[in-house]
Amino acid sequence: MAQQQDCAVIIGGGTMGRDVAGIFYAAGWATQVVEPGAPVRAQLKESVPAAAAATGIFRAGGGVTALASIADIDWSAVRIVIECAPEKLPVKQAVFEELEKFAPAGVPLTSNSSGIPISLIAANCKTRNRMLGLHFFMPAHLVPAVEVIRSEQSDEAVAQAVSDIMRAVRKKPVQVKKDVPGFLANRIQHALMREAIALVDEGFASPEDVDTAVRYGFGFRYIAAGPLLQKDLAGIDIHCAAAASIYPALANNTEPSPVMKNLVANGDYGVKSPSKKGFYQWDDASIAREQARYEVALAKAMQILRDEEPDQ
Repeated sequence: MAQQQDCAVIIGGGTMGRDVAGIFYAAGWATQVVEPGAPVRAQLKESVPAAAAATGIFRAGGGVTALASIADIDWSAVRIVIECAPEKLPVKQAVFEELEKFAPAGVPLTSNSSGIPISLIAANCKTRNRMLGLHFFMPAHLVPAVEVIRSEQSDEAVAQAVSDIMRAVRKKPVQVKKDVPGFLANRIQHALMREAIALVDEGFASPEDVDTAVRYGFGFRYIAAGPLLQKDLAGIDIHCAAAASIYPALANNTEPSPVMKNLVANGDYGVKSPSKKGFYQWDDASIAREQARYEVALAKAMQILRDEEPDQ
């Protein structure tokens, strides 16, 4: 008897859901994507393979089934569910409460929320031990890391099983052992963003110079070594001495900066806003060029990391 194909269920067929489904499709898994919106659902059989193709990895056997509701899921070979619904707590809670009714007991139920703790999302559920945060980074199909986040109720064995699944589809899982706001990577990223925006806000540098300093300065090293490994290589004593003079002057504001709040208040969100304005001014041509350059750069960076693991 032929072995049944592994299957992942993705709840939500928007940008994140499509790209997460593409990860499994590229790895040869069957994917079932639940998307209530008919126009988006109709595009999934093309958009998911396109996301998979961009990864540069293909294993035979992947397929896409687009479904209108959770009640339509075929659970026979499902190994994991990943919720990629809109970032609204009531919406995510409703999804998890419905999933709990249908999903077999051994199937992990995970949320791709970028900031809402899984303990809140699963608050009204009875099987919280199998519920985890599973946070991908945009674009999900190109950025290797994924955070596996536990609440106090999450079973460690389930977290390890989900990490194993992520490795099987060639992602780099990191364990976040406490369900704290921002998890792991976003806490680090927002600490950087707070200082970067403060430097612009206070007139020390332009957005262009901040971005150049990161990309061509210390950020250039991050593809080779994370911040703690890099300090071991460079010398912790040097960092400790520098920290003594720098830390007292760093931004420690507890609210978003005035420049960022003003941009949001004016509807200037970046490339997705009608004004096509954010820290930079955009037009259709420059958006297309930058998005293409960005994806090519990520693909080349990912190849560097893959070269370190030739057996995978």
